Amino acid sequence: MSDIIRLLPDSIANQIAAGEVVQRPASVVKELLENAVDAGATQLTLLVKDAGKTLVQVVDNGSGMSETDARMSLERHATSKISRSDDLFALRTFGFRGEALASIAAVAQVELRTRRPEDAIGTRLQIEGSEVLAQEPVATPAGTSVAVKNLFFNVPARRNFLKSNPVELRHILDEFNRVALANPQLALHLQQNGTEVYNLKPGNLAQRIVGIFGKNYKEMLLPCQEEVSGLRVQGYVGKPEAARKLRGEQFFFANGRYIRHSYLHHAVMTAYENLLAEDTFPFYVLLIEIDPARIDVNVHPTKTEVKFDDERTVYAVVSAAVRRALGAHHLAPRIDFELDTNFALPGHLQPETPDQTVSPAEYETFQRYFQRKPPTEGWEQLYPEPRRQPGLFGGPPAELRLDSLVNTPADETPEPSAEPMPPEALPGPPGVFQVRRQYVASQIKSGLLLLDQQAAHERILYERYLHRLGSGEPVVQQELFPERLALRPADFALLQEIKPEVEALGFAFELDVPQHTLVLTGRPADLPTSFNASVVETLLEQFKENRDHLKLNHHESLAAALAKRTAIRAGTALSAPEMQALIDQLFACPHPHHTPDGRKTLTIINWDTLESLFG
Repeated sequence: MSDIIRLLPDSIANQIAAGEVVQRPASVVKELLENAVDAGATQLTLLVKDAGKTLVQVVDNGSGMSETDARMSLERHATSKISRSDDLFALRTFGFRGEALASIAAVAQVELRTRRPEDAIGTRLQIEGSEVLAQEPVATPAGTSVAVKNLFFNVPARRNFLKSNPVELRHILDEFNRVALANPQLALHLQQNGTEVYNLKPGNLAQRIVGIFGKNYKEMLLPCQEEVSGLRVQGYVGKPEAARKLRGEQFFFANGRYIRHSYLHHAVMTAYENLLAEDTFPFYVLLIEIDPARIDVNVHPTKTEVKFDDERTVYAVVSAAVRRALGAHHLAPRIDFELDTNFALPGHLQPETPDQTVSPAEYETFQRYFQRKPPTEGWEQLYPEPRRQPGLFGGPPAELRLDSLVNTPADETPEPSAEPMPPEALPGPPGVFQVRRQYVASQIKSGLLLLDQQAAHERILYERYLHRLGSGEPVVQQELFPERLALRPADFALLQEIKPEVEALGFAFELDVPQHTLVLTGRPADLPTSFNASVVETLLEQFKENRDHLKLNHHESLAAALAKRTAIRAGTALSAPEMQALIDQLFACPHPHHTPDGRKTLTIINWDTLESLFG
């Protein structure tokens, strides 16, 4: 029987390796830009056509390569970064595997031009599917130019799985921004289909952040720095009031390499505790400098996953750096442990200095201040009647009927009333009431029905928006004064992709492509007027989360995103008609028991369970 195990040809091995290294055009951009940075370039130009499907070209003014090096760079596991195993623990470069160019050349048509500054003439290589078609001398500027054309031309299945141009462009912009943030000293230029997207000048990190994200970031940046025993964390964090409902503006870099690290993200969020609004995320760009021997970057081919030898120390330093930055700008809550609260005086009567002695005359003033009785006349004006608010489910405004007994927290017992409560003050119709402004309770035949008002409303709105997307008949309320909203290039590209679906929901807008700006001219007619143009920004973020984690299609993701953004929140007081409408509309839904992301909307406590509670 003949032997069946054989050595694979290099062309096949390169295609297999390309499956891990080259997943989409953005992967090519990442590898080529990092190679240019490793080559010592000070100017980089990225040219993209059709979101990288037709062309990805990186031109740099780095050290260039000799004729032999240019040919060797296309071989597997050929690298100038390391020569022995110990070098893996002293890495200061981005690349070290020696697989990127070989993998790219296996699935694309590549033209490589390179020249060292000391050489009079350069080298041109033309490769197609790992096969070298031409190698010849050529006149070319010092540095290297790599043009990758027709990616996946020989792997049709992979090419068919590429997303639309706006999606692929968004991934390219993400990779470009990461390299730009890690290297603010470089000049970078990006063109898409001949249109300039970025033209970043060399500068410091703050200038680079403003150049990428916009001038409005200039006022929201707080410098951040901390250093402990060979570990340094520096960069910028955003002010809490500037936090947005967008993920994707959080960046960690370890020795200049972009990394994803949920543990360190938790350290940052802990520092922001009690400073952020609900469902908002702070902006931060944090650069971690650490001894290469204390970090392992050889975890995954993409090199975005790393391991620290002491993660707890890194966690503590990151958290301390962010806390110090917030505290230095009087943003973190402070506790005065030297203040005796039992003898604290009002602010305007406090001594000017801690050591100041209170004179007898001042003491008498304090005594009169505390013994003075507050006026009792006109106290009714301090407690006006509840304001009428528009109904949450359409129709005329409904009167809010609140009862202190119903809304009293469980750990507080109300004072017994000397007079019986009048019938009109009861919380709604018999059997329907609100508990802690979060749950709606109703008596039904089988027992007691409890609704989570936010989850229930989210389900109702999801069905409504999903029907609207299917019918294609939006009801638009035109804006008297159009609003402008600057978006990140990646989110702007995403909005271009899903523009028809967003318009079907009832949004009317125009896109300013050069400025990456949304001009909102109309909104869904049933959207509360309190929502401004930033609702589109939140919609995009929620859409990305639904698409990535719930695997929903565009219609379902958009409907779920807008429903989650616009549903009533816990803590909102509901009137009797609103509570009843919430129950009726929920049970009119095809699937009333859960929200689109699987959370429960209701529960029923039957009579047997209630009776068992009392023995």
